[in-house]
Amino acid sequence: MTFSAPTAPAGTTTTAGLLGRVVVVSMTLAVTVYLVPLLVRFQMWTWLVIVLLSAASAAALYSTRRLVPGKYLFPGTFFLAVFLVVPAVLTVQTSFTNFGDGFRGTKEEAITSITNNSVVQTANSPVYNLSVATVGSVSEGPFTLFLVDPATGRVLYGGDGETVREAAPEVTVTDGYVTSAPGYTILSPREVNDAYETVSALTLTVSDSSAIRVQGVRAAFEGTRRMVYDEAADTITDTATNEVYSVEKVGLSERFVNKDGRSLPQSWRQGVGLANYERLLTRSDLASQFLGAFLWTLTFALLSVLLTFVVGFALALALNDRRMRGQRLYRSLLLLPYAVPGFISLLVWSSFYNQDFGLINEVLHLDVPWLSSTTAARAAVLITNTWMGFPYMFIVCTGALQSIPSDLTEAARIDGASSLQITWRITTPLLLVAVAPLLVSTFAFNFNNFNAIELLTEGGPFAAGEYTRGGTDILISMVYRIAFGGSGADYGLASAVSVVLFVITGVLAAVQFRAIRTLEDIR
Repeated sequence: MTFSAPTAPAGTTTTAGLLGRVVVVSMTLAVTVYLVPLLVRFQMWTWLVIVLLSAASAAALYSTRRLVPGKYLFPGTFFLAVFLVVPAVLTVQTSFTNFGDGFRGTKEEAITSITNNSVVQTANSPVYNLSVATVGSVSEGPFTLFLVDPATGRVLYGGDGETVREAAPEVTVTDGYVTSAPGYTILSPREVNDAYETVSALTLTVSDSSAIRVQGVRAAFEGTRRMVYDEAADTITDTATNEVYSVEKVGLSERFVNKDGRSLPQSWRQGVGLANYERLLTRSDLASQFLGAFLWTLTFALLSVLLTFVVGFALALALNDRRMRGQRLYRSLLLLPYAVPGFISLLVWSSFYNQDFGLINEVLHLDVPWLSSTTAARAAVLITNTWMGFPYMFIVCTGALQSIPSDLTEAARIDGASSLQITWRITTPLLLVAVAPLLVSTFAFNFNNFNAIELLTEGGPFAAGEYTRGGTDILISMVYRIAFGGSGADYGLASAVSVVLFVITGVLAAVQFRAIRTLEDIR
């Protein structure tokens, strides 16, 4: 006689299932409670809405035994929205702004920056004993200043841009300096010196006309603001020269400008409508750079797909012959370039192309300026990308070849077809039926293959005085250079280029998929 373990009736809740739901809901609530105050503090309203909606959805789905399909659909939908949809929407939003260097914060933050940076020390400026603290990294901050008035022993503190306030009684003062504070790490003088570039830029507000600035590693002074903001008139006045700066539009953005047309350097993030797209399409320098990058990107993607496919297909054909000995060994060796991480391969190949000491010129006794000539650099990029990409095509073609019935090739041989005719008229069309969609995805990948350009040539060579695009820059690396390049960050324009690039990639992919539908008739 045998006995089977009792099973829970359908619709009942098991202990493991209940525990699992409790854990999921508890973790969701814990993460939400942690993130919400931070998002409110930094005014990240879009992400706040996403977090609250996601938390509510997760709690509703996993706190009940019902809605079973939703439990499986939610994780994928959540990550799709967070990592794909939301970044795309934010990129489009940014493309309609002037976001970039000098245009990063709000108008209030710009005013604070202008007035705080104008603080000057006077003869009667109070001087405080300074201690620098942090709740994060001792090298990167964020930093908080603790100040001790040597005359009264009064302890003040505050972060950058904040209004200075009284410190809690729990703060420990030794020899006139704060040496410990609850929740903070006090930096040593050496650590303050290492981070001095960041620490010296900190400013604490005292009043509309005065603020505290860092003066050395162990001291700070309370100075007078040279620039004073009048909220009622929305102007900034230079008290030393009595110049008044009012808000006027300069170029795409509003700035504080005096009567002579001279503007203050700091502005703020503003909506500019379609101005970034207009700049891209109408400014001759940008339009020519964009067109040049587009043509090279198209050429690079097409040649990369063609070369990798031809090499991979040829090797797959050769190793698909049953008469070939050592097939497994050869196939394993051919997969090595695919097994090595791409960034390592690109850095190694970059050293190979050194004109004076590179392996290629040394072994072949050449003197080719691989990375200083546009033509040679583009050839180097294609050679390297082919070497890195053919193993993938080799794997794909090998699998596709082995799925083609041998009866077809045998029948063709009986009919008198040569090996070349069999390959061209039978094998290749049947293989393309399976491989063509992968060729489209490979084209899209190479159309945005940032690593192949940046790690190998860094976009160069560059013409004299040119920072936007180098000789090997494709559109995506051009976007990177606009956003983070030496000419200054311009995230608004970079986002506009990214949106145009997304549209172009989508249109090209759609055209390619439509073109390869004709292959579906080949059976």
